[in-house]
Amino acid sequence: MHKASIIVLNFNGKQIIEECVDSVLNQTYQNVEIIIVDNGSTDGSLEVINEKYQNKVTLIKNEANLGFAEGNNIGISYATGHYISLLNNDAVADPTWLEELVRAAEASDTSYGMWASKILFYENKDVIDTAGHLMYPDGLNRGRGKGEHDDGQYNEKEEVFFPSGCAALYLKQMIDIIGMFDQDFFAYGDDTDLGLKARLAGWKCLYVPTAMVYHKSSVTAGIYSTLKAYLVERNRIWILVKYFPMTAIFQSIFYTLLRYALQAYGAFTGKGAAGRFVEGATRMRLLKVLVKSYSDALVRLPAMMNKRRKLRRIKKVSSNDFIALLRKYRISAKEISLRD
Repeated sequence: MHKASIIVLNFNGKQIIEECVDSVLNQTYQNVEIIIVDNGSTDGSLEVINEKYQNKVTLIKNEANLGFAEGNNIGISYATGHYISLLNNDAVADPTWLEELVRAAEASDTSYGMWASKILFYENKDVIDTAGHLMYPDGLNRGRGKGEHDDGQYNEKEEVFFPSGCAALYLKQMIDIIGMFDQDFFAYGDDTDLGLKARLAGWKCLYVPTAMVYHKSSVTAGIYSTLKAYLVERNRIWILVKYFPMTAIFQSIFYTLLRYALQAYGAFTGKGAAGRFVEGATRMRLLKVLVKSYSDALVRLPAMMNKRRKLRRIKKVSSNDFIALLRKYRISAKEISLRD
């Protein structure tokens, strides 16, 4: 089977990086190269990596925190594998994780370029974090099955919209054709951007339930931090502008207003992400985050429109077919707004 390049991006992950890298080194699939990209860590994790894994991995040292998108792009540019495999530093892979992904990839037809893992919560391995992604009609996305008890309801191999960048396998040839992550995103929504770009170019994604990973969710930015809230909202606007057909963009205004109404309800009742957010911050602070998200998104709007035009060179899916995909993998306003 073909060589896979495993890329682990690290930023101040001293408390978590060893368990992650050890799980990579213990993979049953051995035709690999392991690339660790350090994003300017200052907590001593770089020293840990140097000391413990010096002769086992390729270590790339960035001078500053370049974010998920650019950090992984640097790793991809060094990669020599037929496949690119991403694993968050706050994730621990089952020993057969990569073998299951590559086995599925080798058996897939040529229309597939992405393979999604079954991601469970590290703290509660019976609860699903992500089993592929779903999309809300205004550009936000959520993991399929997120928060559900794992009772085998997602134990079948099947096509999904796109994988979570936390633990995914990509065909290197596909990335060479469509391009890497959008560095403007910095973090959050960047795997959505890559997934939608691949979909626009006609590539599909297969969910592989036997490829399991355990995720310590949002260790770097915090589960309900202001930074995460800002990046998620800003980046979903860019997703909308770059990929959605014009009719879907206009329709998204209604869906966004509906989502905001439900999130406002959640903020006052303690439900959903908005409810968890205001436990550590005021509602006024949440409003300020929203305003900043929009203002910063608008500043880069001309650049995103330019990127939208450039995507025409790889586009193989019609607007109607893309809308059909959005409908097929759609998530409800209630689920995206009021579930943790």
